[in-house]
Amino acid sequence: MLETVRWITAEGKVLAGFEEGLALLPGKLRIIDQTKLPKELVYLELDDIDEIVAAIQRLSVRGAPAIGCAAALGLAAAAQHVDADFEAKVEILADQLAASRPTAVNLFWALERCLSHLRRCDKNHLQELLREALAILEEDIQMCQSIGKHGAPLIEEGMGILTHCNAGALATGDFGTALSPMYVAHEAGRKFTVYSDETRPLNQGSRLTAWELHQSGVDVVTICDNMAAQVMKEGKIDLVIVGSDRIAANGDAANKIGTYGVAVLAKHHGIPFYVAAPTSTLDASLAHGGLIPIEIRDAAEVGAAEGVRVYNPAFDVTPSELIAGIITENGLHKPPYNFG
Repeated sequence: MLETVRWITAEGKVLAGFEEGLALLPGKLRIIDQTKLPKELVYLELDDIDEIVAAIQRLSVRGAPAIGCAAALGLAAAAQHVDADFEAKVEILADQLAASRPTAVNLFWALERCLSHLRRCDKNHLQELLREALAILEEDIQMCQSIGKHGAPLIEEGMGILTHCNAGALATGDFGTALSPMYVAHEAGRKFTVYSDETRPLNQGSRLTAWELHQSGVDVVTICDNMAAQVMKEGKIDLVIVGSDRIAANGDAANKIGTYGVAVLAKHHGIPFYVAAPTSTLDASLAHGGLIPIEIRDAAEVGAAEGVRVYNPAFDVTPSELIAGIITENGLHKPPYNFG
């Protein structure tokens, strides 16, 4: 679809997975610069570790699965500049990437998977590192497609569906998590309307979700975050589907700030609230959502009067009792949840 995260070779071949017999090296991480959307579609090609970390921190690439894929490919890209003590220096690069954002568990999962694979290799270390990173990307795309197939039956003809932030192709290797069922239902010919929360303070819903749905021909309406209750009261919403950046063992789910409030509103109005995420987003090491680290973003992202303090958490945690189901590549999970 959008090719949000890819590997690009020196010959300009853009890859979403490993291709036997193709010269993969040298190459670079290629990402869509999402800070430029929707006005411009700009691609960044990166192999410098500081530039890759900065791109993740400023949200040029965002969404837990996409961050994981970008970190894995970025690690391979930056590792091209390592000569002696390869494994030790790559671990230092991985630590730099891991420090870029604290909430998205896919980031740490992808980096650890790459490092574990590297430790098992006795030759062709750089090639093997890239091969594992491409496998992560390819698997993410396949998982998102499966999430779409499992979630699409929830979407019926004429429904109104609310989503918050962006959990589409721009947040993953491709297709998305929360938006993937919508794409599958749309391809099947079902007519429905998606209400995309603006998602303050960085407007990922209005800038990214609405843009990519519109590009795909899906009927989409943007609303301000504080309109959700009224739109639900008016009977326009039949279903809520959101993504997640980390899901605890008991099903508590961290997602973009404002998601918890949407879940409370959905519960009050009797609207089923679903979370869609790959199993790489599940964190069985955390018993409940209270243990999920919440990133605090720069105050400058929020408009405030000069001298006024700002509190700007990037995520909140929706308790599992508000979640009607969690859609993964393995199917639709119903409460009580136990991912331990």
